[in-house]
Amino acid sequence: MAENLQIRLLQMNATVGDFQGNVEKLVTACEEAREAGVSVVVAPELVLSGYPPEDLLLRPALAGKMQAAMDALERASQGLMLIVGGPTDADIDASEWRLGHQSAGPAQLYNSALVFVDGAALAPYYKQSLPNYQVFDERRYFVPGTEPRIVDVQGVRCGLLVCEDVWVPNIVEATCAQGVDVLLVINASPFAEAKHQERLAHLKDRAATNQVAIAYVNLVGGQDELVFDGGSFAVNAAGDVIAQAPFFVESVLDLLWSDGRLQGVEQATVPSKDCLLYDALVCGVRDYFRKTGFTKAVLGLSGGIDSALTLAVACDALGAEHVHAVMMPYTYTAEMSVSDAKAQAERLGCDFSIVPIEPMVSSFLAGLAPFFDGLPVDTTEENLQSRCRGVLLMALSNKTGALVLATGNKSEMAVGYATLYGDMAGGFAVLKDVWKTRVYALARYVNRDSEIIPERVITRPPSAELAPDQADSDSLPPYDVLDAMLALYIESDWTPDDIIAEGFEASDVRRMCRLVDISEYKRRQAAIGPRVTSRGFGRDRRYPIANQWSF
Repeated sequence: MAENLQIRLLQMNATVGDFQGNVEKLVTACEEAREAGVSVVVAPELVLSGYPPEDLLLRPALAGKMQAAMDALERASQGLMLIVGGPTDADIDASEWRLGHQSAGPAQLYNSALVFVDGAALAPYYKQSLPNYQVFDERRYFVPGTEPRIVDVQGVRCGLLVCEDVWVPNIVEATCAQGVDVLLVINASPFAEAKHQERLAHLKDRAATNQVAIAYVNLVGGQDELVFDGGSFAVNAAGDVIAQAPFFVESVLDLLWSDGRLQGVEQATVPSKDCLLYDALVCGVRDYFRKTGFTKAVLGLSGGIDSALTLAVACDALGAEHVHAVMMPYTYTAEMSVSDAKAQAERLGCDFSIVPIEPMVSSFLAGLAPFFDGLPVDTTEENLQSRCRGVLLMALSNKTGALVLATGNKSEMAVGYATLYGDMAGGFAVLKDVWKTRVYALARYVNRDSEIIPERVITRPPSAELAPDQADSDSLPPYDVLDAMLALYIESDWTPDDIIAEGFEASDVRRMCRLVDISEYKRRQAAIGPRVTSRGFGRDRRYPIANQWSF
């Protein structure tokens, strides 16, 4: 057995579909590893294709791209072992499943841990447990492997696992039964609040139960609505954390097998929950822009807390010079809203414009007057204000190439407290999965060193300012109560009766649950945004719009 075996975990930000760019990063990493005397480089799950590649995996050109990547990585592996995640052909004859020449067949790929040593490709490991819940639908593309895979590196026996495998006790046990010194686990595990603590607790238990060291490398970066936090780490056979990588940045984590045990020296600090959540939003915005080719953002800055936080995130993600904040006042807009919006924009150093919408709203109302004659004023007139703002922002987007950032939060999206084609207009919804109570906490986090968001934006009662003296509390329970109810209904699938039994007002619960259900059609038309809770709207939660379900 090797006296000293250096293992490097490569916490990498991959771009979906960019095989060439992802391979170039891996080749560079191999060059740097050789110079540092590293023997084993371990990269995340499906890092060759990016994660999740979704239906790109169905394209016929996949095989050619994978072959080119394999050839390049074989050459790059001279003098070391490279373990890297990628899709590989399962060689399954599924012709009988074909529904026509334009129809995709069943899964015909493996989610693999590819192994390259000294310029040659060895037998890969095939992921055995394929998640098909929450944001995952791997069984659409992959077939499960059935066998453990052990690679010997200078006498050190390394067991290979891919992400979900390490959460299944019998898979871990079957691998360890082969005689394993270290488990090398490659992952594409998306961020959610408290997820890192959950990973740590589970892997510490797996390590201690099986008396085996575990090295866990995770993907980092944003991909559509998913954000990967990195946070790679290692635990020894007793379940103690011996190394910790930082979060939301590309990095390497070096480990040493020596004296029959795994050792590590790098111990990055695990940030606070507010810091992690804020960094997740920044990472999600930055990578969405970078990976789609957008360079500029525009958003409506109302003087309220949601748009204030969105602006702060956007400036941190893109640079203030790439962000344009637009205040669009109307008759009901308070003067403090205008002055607070201006003050924040000046403090951040972004472009700021004031465009009154009264002429546009008046024109719409004049044109609609024959149809509204004799009918009372209601939310229709309020929504016209919001839709004028949406039209204005989209026009600026079209003319300048800036992507519109929507500013609504999860609490509002849950109950439909948002206007289709109005404040919901946009290409990316930064706070879509952030509860209102967390918005307040993040605003305080933004102001931790200096006042970026004006204090009264945080302390004044929230209002859409679409009617005289309007307040959110006119329509909704207090946000701490609302968010607690909604989390139980949306993230835990509790029934209204279950929630009422927890002490919440019955009328509030039933009304809020009904609002959630009837607002699904709105959410289907909303922009995507970073998923940061255990169950977000979008690929995570799928309910029919037309249904007659009753409790």
